[in-house]
Amino acid sequence: MKLPARLAVLLAVMAATACAPQTSDNSASDKDEQTGTLRVWLFQEVSNQPKEKVVDSVLAAFEKAHKDTKVTVEYIPVETRAQRIKAAFNDPKSAPDVIEYGNTDTAGYVKDGGLLDVTEEFRDWPEAKDTDPTARQSVTVDGKVYGAPYFVGVRALYYRTDVFDELGLEVPRTQAELISTAKEIRAEKPELYGLAVGGAYTYGAMPFVWSNGGELATGKGGSYASAIDSAAAQKGIKAYTSLFGDDNCPAATCAGMGGNDTVTAFASGKAGMAIGGDFSHAAVEAGKVKGKYAVVPLPGVKEGEIAPAFAGGNNIGVLKSTTHRTLAVDLMKRLASKKTQASMFDAMGFLPTYSDVRQQAAAKEPFVKPFVQTLGSGTKFVPASPAWAQIDSSLVLPTMFQEIVSGKKTVAAASKDAAAKMNDAFGSLG
Repeated sequence: MKLPARLAVLLAVMAATACAPQTSDNSASDKDEQTGTLRVWLFQEVSNQPKEKVVDSVLAAFEKAHKDTKVTVEYIPVETRAQRIKAAFNDPKSAPDVIEYGNTDTAGYVKDGGLLDVTEEFRDWPEAKDTDPTARQSVTVDGKVYGAPYFVGVRALYYRTDVFDELGLEVPRTQAELISTAKEIRAEKPELYGLAVGGAYTYGAMPFVWSNGGELATGKGGSYASAIDSAAAQKGIKAYTSLFGDDNCPAATCAGMGGNDTVTAFASGKAGMAIGGDFSHAAVEAGKVKGKYAVVPLPGVKEGEIAPAFAGGNNIGVLKSTTHRTLAVDLMKRLASKKTQASMFDAMGFLPTYSDVRQQAAAKEPFVKPFVQTLGSGTKFVPASPAWAQIDSSLVLPTMFQEIVSGKKTVAAASKDAAAKMNDAFGSLG
């Protein structure tokens, strides 16, 4: 299968960076300047303006509190974050002081020596005591804290109420019903994807694997072995990849789509259903389907079951190379504070990491309910291994899905190859 242009470019970039000398200069700076310019990298969202508005408010208060300081923000694409941030670890002069990073990246970034240990500052921060345990775990490696939780994210099923009403469809209660409903929508309305899916949408695919009893890997601590080629995992992979085709989401288009692409398709009125996060709410509300959709937990294999969702979310951390430690840590706290998380929930729908703020949010906004239900039914996480960042950035799972939907490999062959690549990464830690 020919790779979509942007994936091909990304693979080329990764191949080039893989050959670059890995002489990291990520030693901690002994400077702690109290004035000057701080650089911040945050992730670009599908609909970024509401996020920018909240961040700008935080930065204005920060600059007012600290004379002779200025903050510059760059919003970077999530898909290419691995290359950008790794390069920043290797070149302190061009590196930011504060970054937003995915909670799956924590262990890898700590191993690379890029993140600052803020254990003491986090412990002494009064608000930190209300952070929920899962979120706190996402910034912790070997008992030390390397950032502050920013938001927690889980995914659920968005569906078009107008389309369901018009076609007389019931909301799917099982995975099999989800797949058949998607294909029924496509058959009746060929201009729509039944369920928008993406070959590069790892965390939209994993609930199918997990609900069928599969796992990404087994083990703990420093020792993991891939389980993506187990019989149970293959059953889930088969279910997910059955959604790629002219009868739902054509492989030629959908194989290269990531999570943002599927949400954009739904928000723009091109799909009957999509697997989207609580963090996708603002983009959907800003789209053509406003007022014509609802959200329910993604169904599991059996009726009454909720498919396990990936316990996603992002953190805010300080780079070890910063020459403004005190200022950078203060900015980290402000960006991850209760006030900011409450504002970010109002602006973007991001679920707060503080238990009390999340309860307030759920009481205020009904749309939170299916996501809180999903969180309560049990979530899954990636292996807590530095190797995961390598597996993720090397597109091991997207490549597997794309090989299957293109007809290049069977589920068994593609999952076996993916497992071998994962095990190579786990074994390379030494």
